[in-house]
Amino acid sequence: MGEHKVDQIRKYSGYKYTVENTVYAGDICAVKGLKTIQAGDGLGFEDNALQPHLTPYMNYRIVLPSDCDRFEAISQIRQLSEEDPQLHMTYHEDTQDLTVQFMGEIQIDVLKKMIEERFHLHVEFDQGRIIYKETILETVEGIGHFEPLRHYAEVHLLLEPAQRGSGLQFSINCSEDMLDKHWQRLILTHLEEKEHIGVLAGFPITDMKVTLLAGKAHQKHTEGGDFRQATYRALRQGLKTARCQLLEPYYQFRLDIPSAYLSKAIYDIESMNGEFILPATTGQNIVIEGKAPVAKMKDYQLAVTQYTKGKGRLYCFLKGYEPCLNQDEVIHQIQYDSEKDMNNPTGSVFCSHGAGFYVKWNEVKNYMHIDFQYQPQVSQEYQKEIYSSSLDGDEELEAIFTRTYGEMKRYTFHDFQSDSKEYMPSMTSQPKSECLLVDGYNIIHAWPELKALAVDNLEGARFRLLDMMCNYQGYKKCLLIVVFDAYKVKQNLGTSEQYHNIHVVYTKESQTADMYIERVTHEMASQYHMTVATSDALEQLIITGAGAYRMSARELKQDLERLNREKQSNYSSQQPKSHNYLLEDIRNFKNE
Repeated sequence: MGEHKVDQIRKYSGYKYTVENTVYAGDICAVKGLKTIQAGDGLGFEDNALQPHLTPYMNYRIVLPSDCDRFEAISQIRQLSEEDPQLHMTYHEDTQDLTVQFMGEIQIDVLKKMIEERFHLHVEFDQGRIIYKETILETVEGIGHFEPLRHYAEVHLLLEPAQRGSGLQFSINCSEDMLDKHWQRLILTHLEEKEHIGVLAGFPITDMKVTLLAGKAHQKHTEGGDFRQATYRALRQGLKTARCQLLEPYYQFRLDIPSAYLSKAIYDIESMNGEFILPATTGQNIVIEGKAPVAKMKDYQLAVTQYTKGKGRLYCFLKGYEPCLNQDEVIHQIQYDSEKDMNNPTGSVFCSHGAGFYVKWNEVKNYMHIDFQYQPQVSQEYQKEIYSSSLDGDEELEAIFTRTYGEMKRYTFHDFQSDSKEYMPSMTSQPKSECLLVDGYNIIHAWPELKALAVDNLEGARFRLLDMMCNYQGYKKCLLIVVFDAYKVKQNLGTSEQYHNIHVVYTKESQTADMYIERVTHEMASQYHMTVATSDALEQLIITGAGAYRMSARELKQDLERLNREKQSNYSSQQPKSHNYLLEDIRNFKNE
């Protein structure tokens, strides 16, 4: 087990024991000499126990009672981690906090009760934070060198991106002429013995293949611990060199709610940057399946219970890790500095004039003793592939322009020759009319007064929006269409109706307002200047690509309020400035 050895095997009988040389399957014994061993570790030729398939995605800080001995309490609680390594307890020396990783509230309650029964401590847990992970996006070679006085080791590792969800893979591709076999096995042991963290925010790394390319030892000065230092530094230096990416856990969810709340659920899922498939109807309920980030959906069950009045159910399963959508925000919030992490250094130690000195990660290549082993080369087949892909890209672009602007005409030399016919100036083209498409339920949930009304009376909020849009159409004199998701009528083919001076569209079954707006925008773009009012970022991107203008819910509200003020001001200014006093008509009659 690392640098420790078993020096005795004992069989106990009460307080007495006998020393044995051999034990067999089924025997109960104790081993002496090991200091860092935990449940699941294999001794001798035995492999370690298989890691559990389910991994926790939340990290909680244990809040100890104020009147307890903090050092003693932490020592007692850490005994539970030795009994069950899946707890992943970590003691942070800088903050003197003890954190533990859980899957949910049930595990928290079980651990609280266990601590209270065994150690008589009433502990609490904070709100917890998401456990992110890190990976790399390109292949790099990491270099680690450890050479204080009378120590020596250098390691070169190849870091390659791996398939999502594959975890960490370690291998050796090093000649024994360069480094002896027992040193190679030791380096591989050091790679597997700990949980390595990334350089973006200090979270565990995953989905990488790490290969030992080269190494160098000294016949007199190299010790086992030297390669541990060189290996860790090579891995960290490679991470600093590569382009890294933050990964966050995702839920695979199944949302079962009454059909009346479909629009609200879709709006919430899109706000959480989730993805879903078209809902399936089961009687009076709608079932939506998809995926969403754990960070945004972990407390959504409470919201579902609230807006469905207890009729909705949310089932979540951990799907895996995918690229983090707000990576910069998370990194800024964590404020991790890899250069200041003394437990995980990114640089190397070299020796000069009998003394060791520290070299930063970006300068190690100027001091290394072994040349680079990995030389990325671009083959001729790859160059041909790049060229052919560029041609395919040109064909795709040409097809897009053809769909958008029509077939392009190939002109010849004769097309530019003068024509004998009399030149007739072309008529001035007529300006296009304005058309405004409004995503009804998106606007309702974006305007506070309509959102509050929709909680108790969704139909009332819908007609209130239609009345406001009627006023807006009267101001703008444009073609105005309000689109709603028709979720109430089963097997509905879609309806369109006239409401005063605007058009109202209810989409057909299994068709969202986004899909309808996208289709209509493409069809009417040649006849109208299209504008779409919505706060859905994805929908804004799609309609912008179709040549339409986008207007957010906030901009629509501000424009409507501005027009109301202008019309009210114009009306007030046109009223006669006369005064009508008491008995004024009698006084005017006498004067006549």
